[in-house]
Amino acid sequence: MWGAIIGDIAGSVYEWDRIKTKDFEFFSERGRFTDDSVCTAAVADILLRDLPPAATLQEWCRRHPGMSYGGWFAEWMHHESPEPYNSFGNGAAMRVSPAAFLNRDDLPASLAASDRVTAITHDHPEGMKGARATVHAIWLALNGQDPAAIRATIATEYAYDLSRTVDEIRPGYAFNETCQETVPESITCALESASFEDAIRNAVSLGGDSDTVAAIAGPIAEALHGIPREMRAVARERYLGGAGDILAVMDEVYEG
Repeated sequence: MWGAIIGDIAGSVYEWDRIKTKDFEFFSERGRFTDDSVCTAAVADILLRDLPPAATLQEWCRRHPGMSYGGWFAEWMHHESPEPYNSFGNGAAMRVSPAAFLNRDDLPASLAASDRVTAITHDHPEGMKGARATVHAIWLALNGQDPAAIRATIATEYAYDLSRTVDEIRPGYAFNETCQETVPESITCALESASFEDAIRNAVSLGGDSDTVAAIAGPIAEALHGIPREMRAVARERYLGGAGDILAVMDEVYEG
């Protein structure tokens, strides 16, 4: 979960100013948390306390306006009677990491939690699939599976092409907000990484929807490698000082 938030912060600078290199300032002065972090915290809150998913996600996002929400989602979050809108956008996958972290001993429960918090908006089969694949990859990493085993399972279960390397993806990759064109690439960025930071650099270097690709890759890499304590401290103190609600729910998850 911290992996999603740190990936969001590091990638936020390059969402519209895209780059094709791993050589960049990781924690930029221009960095900030965006909708990826807000929605991740909201999902954690929903699952920790068994709260109504749609109303709780709306409440969190209304409390944090102007966070680069997608157009359809921005309408949904203010609707009095919110209904799913058949989306297959990558917002399904960027927020769903708590489903794995809070159910690390139970894969069916992880996937059921993924479905519960995804279907309220991204109920298209590809949206549901992208969220499930992300949760499944995180869960496998949390339970000690190595990258090769994770790659084989996700490719088989979700029919994603995970055969290309980051270097093979990067030259022709372009901005894309669908699960189909971001989840496999994000998983590859994590599975090919030598460290948590390396995974985030892989994700940003693709030159796509950088904050979201990094927010999807980040929790997988966190489960594989862990996150340095000092990196979490920078994220807390420099970027989340005014977001006590996000910090509170994160602390509750990690202390538990």
